[in-house]
Amino acid sequence: MNRIAKWGFAVLFALLLGWFGFTYTVREGSASLLTRFGRVVSLSDEAGLYAKLPWPIDGVVSYDTRGQYLDSGLTETLTRDKKNIILQTYIVWSISDPVRFHTRIGSMEMAQGYLIDLLANAKNGVMGGYNLSALVSTNADEIKVDEIEAELMGMTAGRALENYGISVHTIQIERLALPTANIESVFQQMRADRQKNVSQLLSEGERDASILRSQADAEAARIIAEGQAEAASIDADTEKQSAEIYASAYSKNPELFVLLKNLTALENAVSRDTVLVMDADESPFGVLFGSEE
Repeated sequence: MNRIAKWGFAVLFALLLGWFGFTYTVREGSASLLTRFGRVVSLSDEAGLYAKLPWPIDGVVSYDTRGQYLDSGLTETLTRDKKNIILQTYIVWSISDPVRFHTRIGSMEMAQGYLIDLLANAKNGVMGGYNLSALVSTNADEIKVDEIEAELMGMTAGRALENYGISVHTIQIERLALPTANIESVFQQMRADRQKNVSQLLSEGERDASILRSQADAEAARIIAEGQAEAASIDADTEKQSAEIYASAYSKNPELFVLLKNLTALENAVSRDTVLVMDADESPFGVLFGSEE
């Protein structure tokens, strides 16, 4: 019985040695490199069971090829208008070329360090071409966050893939902060920009008001001129009609016309409190004594 057990253990040990010594497993979402005496001889990036020679001839190195999240932390950079800002960004990346990744880097921790360095250089290069207003402004047309993120992506993704076999899928700005020494100057700049907008609006309002006042004055002058012309025309017609009436009255009865004219003149010349000293025979008072001809 002991002999059978020994043989059983020997067979089991041989099977285990063969299983672990001559095969390896690739899991879903990972890639494995088969190395022979340290040199990469094959890449397996599909899940399954693969054959190999036992150690120390062959070795297997596996890498996680799923998407990885990396926070860059707070890094300080300088804008085109000489403002120090602190940007926090994040990257979503994955290993797309395991062979290059293995030969150039070899570990996930080192890859994160290289990516942070690449991103820091990209921030310095990109933000040097933009003013602070591209990130913070009361004018929505000045905000260029999407454009900045696209440039960061362009400067980082190509180098990461070429140098390290890493694909960068996303780079986005997560947070913007300002050094304490710059906060007041930024607020002053924002107030100045807002005051500039207020002054522009006031100037445009004054201009529009002046135009409206000029139009209203011109319209009023036109209406007054038309009214005066119409009034003058009416006065002229009235005078003409009066003259015609007087001429008609005179032609019909000259004595009565003269009498009425004298009475009208007398009525207009004196009032209740008027005292006149003059010859009674003079016109128009002669009519009172019958001496007016």
